[in-house]
Amino acid sequence: QLEARCHWCRSVLSINDKIPNGAVPDGILPFAISKTDAIARIGEFAGARKFFALKRFRDEFKPDNVLAVYLPYMTVDGNVSARLHGFGEVQTRRYTVKTGENTSTTYYDANLFDVVRDFDLHIDDLIIESSAGRSHIDNRSNTNNIINSLLPYDVKNMVAFDSNYMGEASAEKRDLNIDDVAGRAHAQFLTMARESVRDDIVGYDRGVQWTDEDLEVHGSRWASVFLPVWLYSYPVHQDDGSVMVHYIAVNGRHGNVMGSVPINKARLWGVTALVTAITALVAWPLGFAAMVAG
Repeated sequence: QLEARCHWCRSVLSINDKIPNGAVPDGILPFAISKTDAIARIGEFAGARKFFALKRFRDEFKPDNVLAVYLPYMTVDGNVSARLHGFGEVQTRRYTVKTGENTSTTYYDANLFDVVRDFDLHIDDLIIESSAGRSHIDNRSNTNNIINSLLPYDVKNMVAFDSNYMGEASAEKRDLNIDDVAGRAHAQFLTMARESVRDDIVGYDRGVQWTDEDLEVHGSRWASVFLPVWLYSYPVHQDDGSVMVHYIAVNGRHGNVMGSVPINKARLWGVTALVTAITALVAWPLGFAAMVAG
């Protein structure tokens, strides 16, 4: 009987059962980080946090359980026109008014300007999540929201999809289409449009408030891609009977690490209380000396 291990929960699955396939991706980014390197990076990440981690996690942590997985994303290029309209302020005077024996309020005067920016923008290789499960995160049961923190990837170096690149890696199917993610992509287009004019409005030293924002997408080009991740998972049984799965993930191209470890809350609270007490003990004589000096 053929079996495989789930890259999210490490459960052993029978692959004799039929599993529906997602769309074959247009491209794939092969792994550039070896398993040995990924294990070392995961071990270093967890090691730096072991003091506050659950004892069971510290005892059972085995980074060699890391799995190679390709996760589905889309990339999009866009030709857009943006029009931003709002109001900018340039400060002309700043002054402080005493409002009490020991209190004061600072005011400023400023000139108000009507600000309009109308421009075209080309957006290249924006990466968009194409897994419904990771688009709607339930932080009560897992921490796989950390996966998207591994972005960006060097998607310009992706190659045409070939299953020979997969090796022993597992893959998660894409279950979102362009219509499902276009709205999110356009929202990011608008964010990028705002950022593109940031240097052009620095003269408004009190800032600019955009009140009207229009974006028109003249054309876009989409591609689906598999991106490589080294993934370590650790399940924790909670007091209410539920299971919380913690993940540590490594970007399979440049080695960036993100993740979470289960926290020993009693130890964390104890250290916090100790630090608070020490701070109070140090601050008390200083405050007393200041009162005496006053």
